[in-house]
Amino acid sequence: MSISEVIGSAWVLQKAGQALAAENQFIADHFAPLSAGGPHDFYSNADYWWPNPDTPDGMPYVCRDGESNPGNFNFHRQALRACRTRAAHLAAAYRLTGDETYARAAAALLEGFFLSAATKMNPHLLYAQAVPGRDTGNAFGVIDSLHLAEVPFAVQALEGSPHMPPSLIRGLQQWFGEYLRWLKTHPHGIAEMNWGNNHTICWHVQAASFARFTGDAETLAFCREAYKTVILPNQMAPGGSFPRELRRTKPYGYSIFALDNLLILCHILSSCGESLWEFSLPDGRGVRRGLEFLYPYLLDKSAWPYARDVECFDAWPTAMAGFLFAGIHLKEEKYVRLWQSLDPDPQDPEVRRNMTIRQPLLWPSS
Repeated sequence: MSISEVIGSAWVLQKAGQALAAENQFIADHFAPLSAGGPHDFYSNADYWWPNPDTPDGMPYVCRDGESNPGNFNFHRQALRACRTRAAHLAAAYRLTGDETYARAAAALLEGFFLSAATKMNPHLLYAQAVPGRDTGNAFGVIDSLHLAEVPFAVQALEGSPHMPPSLIRGLQQWFGEYLRWLKTHPHGIAEMNWGNNHTICWHVQAASFARFTGDAETLAFCREAYKTVILPNQMAPGGSFPRELRRTKPYGYSIFALDNLLILCHILSSCGESLWEFSLPDGRGVRRGLEFLYPYLLDKSAWPYARDVECFDAWPTAMAGFLFAGIHLKEEKYVRLWQSLDPDPQDPEVRRNMTIRQPLLWPSS
């Protein structure tokens, strides 16, 4: 069984049609008034921070963990995710049909978002998840670019199209190479890498994807070693849970999110050399153990023995791509059936922003 055998073409083409009809969104379209950066610098506000009720101007913001502030500046996040989603849908449709209409639209979007002098995003997240009245950006904001991990796979699917000439591909590789260097060398990137929970997993998902795209074998080897010696030992309990996620105010959603990205990381690294799908620590901790822990609660959420999430509990679970990858690689049809039974296009914005992958068809199986 392969990913392409599981995913129906009708859904891919439907989403690609919507992507064709949508307008391009770029970082420079909307300048954030509180940003310390310029018009090409990504800016966002930390999700769980709200105006201070005890001060006349609401400053400094105060934390309400797990409660997303709908008044935060989110345009750049939305533009970034829209770029990822549209590029993924268009590239998947091009892979299926060879129709240059999809490739033309995807190429224009990617060039505008990453390379055009007028509309490009600068390759850093220095001002991500800023807290008004407290700071201009935070290390944990690096997770805002997690969705970009799918873009290199979209570019790969578009190779061969006359609308994706070598010069455009090289330009995109240069952009992602510069961003990867920032992730590896800036204090924000280094702190995110060492955060110790889902943020660490997501840093490695980004680094592995960008390294694969740019041919950075050293970073791929670094991520593979971290998967074995840092992430699994420090984040997964012997029973397969993620204790640091269970302590959060959204333990169910965060557990799904952490496992999905661990599976995605395993998938990327396994496609670049040594397979990690069957790797486990001496006590059995590995992706199988993580799936075994969470699977019963994905089938029956009412059996979840921990606290309910303070938000969006009813919107979970959804069709996270990691379940599909695991089912295929581990030859466990129950995980494929789980993915098929869940909604691939949830409408809850909190759930949507926690979906790293929108088009599993783009991600090679080997």
